Amino acid sequence: MSTLFAKQPLTKKPPGALKPIKPPEGVWQLLTMDFHGPITPTTKNGNRYIILLTDVLSKFVITKAVCDCTASTAARFLTEEVILKYGTPKCILTDNSTHFTATLMNELFKKIGVTHLYSTPYHPMTNGQIERFNATMDAKIAALSNEKRTNWDEQLPFVTFNYNASIHKTTGQIPFELIYGRSPTLPFDQQQPLVTLSQDPEYKSKLSHYLATLTGQAKVKILSQQAKYKERYDRYRMNPTYKVGDIVRIKTFSIRNKFDIRYEGPFRIVQQLGTKTFIVKHVKKHANTTSYNRRHYPVI
Repeated sequence: MSTLFAKQPLTKKPPGALKPIKPPEGVWQLLTMDFHGPITPTTKNGNRYIILLTDVLSKFVITKAVCDCTASTAARFLTEEVILKYGTPKCILTDNSTHFTATLMNELFKKIGVTHLYSTPYHPMTNGQIERFNATMDAKIAALSNEKRTNWDEQLPFVTFNYNASIHKTTGQIPFELIYGRSPTLPFDQQQPLVTLSQDPEYKSKLSHYLATLTGQAKVKILSQQAKYKERYDRYRMNPTYKVGDIVRIKTFSIRNKFDIRYEGPFRIVQQLGTKTFIVKHVKKHANTTSYNRRHYPVI
């Protein structure tokens, strides 16, 4: 039996149709959290990473420049920059990196009553929202930073506010407005000399209705954009047809240089958990491995 060469380049699209994340019913119900970096150069303050949290429905983003990507840094950010300022969310979605799976983080999630969800590694819809913000953020920070880019952490709050105060392409709404129920007042907005305090007894109910309308419109827009993206993504793709007992190789997660092995294995599929999720066992080893949404290729 011949085998698929581990070094053989495979450039075709990964198999499997896209499964978009269903937008939640309201804001602060499902958030995603991730680290961005390491970023070069390190700033004058020693910061090399950006930790960011995004509300899936409103697209509101919270960011902070940090020196490392440890569990203690993530826990401090979640406590000081999120919970103490905005309240406790219902669910937080992260990847399976050690800074999010450490005992410290698990204990914090349990203590504050947050459901911790794990994303499928490299899932394009799970991580796509953060990746798109990262691309926007990087470009704007680069434009504002000094020539040596050593003060990018000082520009981060301005870029984040600009993002939250602008109409989001997917929802058609301003993230700031979906969170606070009003448009942000910008430094150059003309101020009225006389300020009148509202005496409307129905203000609270009107605000609730207004926010419900905005979130409803955002959900419709998100579903529409997801359908369009799914149609483009699924074009010329088919769900894998592997079955228990098949022998496959699996694309390596982290490739650091051009000499690293691209495909691991061979493995035998011992159980199928989902459309693109399998439990596999190396043909020469005893331990099972769960393979989430990774590229599988038949051994021929």
